[in-house]
Amino acid sequence: MKLTYHGHSVVKVETDEGKTILFDPFITGNELSDITKDDVAPDVILLTHGHNDHVGDTVEIAKKHDSLVVATAELADYLSWQGVNTHPMHIGGSYTFDFGTVKFTPAFHGSSYTTEDKQIIYTGMPAGILFTHNEKTIYHAGDTALFSDMQLIGKRNDIDVAFLPIGDNFTMGPEDAAYAAGLLKPNKVVPIHYDTFPPIKQDPTSFTNQLQGVVEGVLLKPGESLEV
Repeated sequence: MKLTYHGHSVVKVETDEGKTILFDPFITGNELSDITKDDVAPDVILLTHGHNDHVGDTVEIAKKHDSLVVATAELADYLSWQGVNTHPMHIGGSYTFDFGTVKFTPAFHGSSYTTEDKQIIYTGMPAGILFTHNEKTIYHAGDTALFSDMQLIGKRNDIDVAFLPIGDNFTMGPEDAAYAAGLLKPNKVVPIHYDTFPPIKQDPTSFTNQLQGVVEGVLLKPGESLEV
């Protein structure tokens, strides 16, 4: 698999079979993104939770390309009302699709969507996502605090790459994320969800330095990729 980071929490997965999976496509309004919403044509969109900086361009992209959107049930229902093709899931559940297996894990955060007229729509529980394809597993933690059951996630899954938020303020900060890496024990950790807004400015190099002797830290600039 080829994994490409596009700023904030946007991660694109390209499988050897030619499928494209896009996590949390907050592209428009994301000043760190190296792409526009017109640059992507995903087969599948995976959403960790309903906040606007994660749902992002989902509706427009999914309707344009007939992408399948996989999300927790409440968020999936809300998006289906916008004319999007969805597959609802929930925390603890897994499902094997033709592009790979998706499993939703706990995350400690919030989940709601704010409409243009300032209505807040409840979108269920926030989540992390385990995605497995051809015996390779990536873990996108979404937005979350550090929690002890990350150790259980690591014990039950051989994680090749973990994408962990480090921004602090809304999620784990660098120190908690480094501790989380020790619980999860992936082969590699990529920091996400930082620098997009002033409250989450961080030094990602300092974070990856904290991982030395624990796991391999990989710093990806927007547009950069790694292979697993």
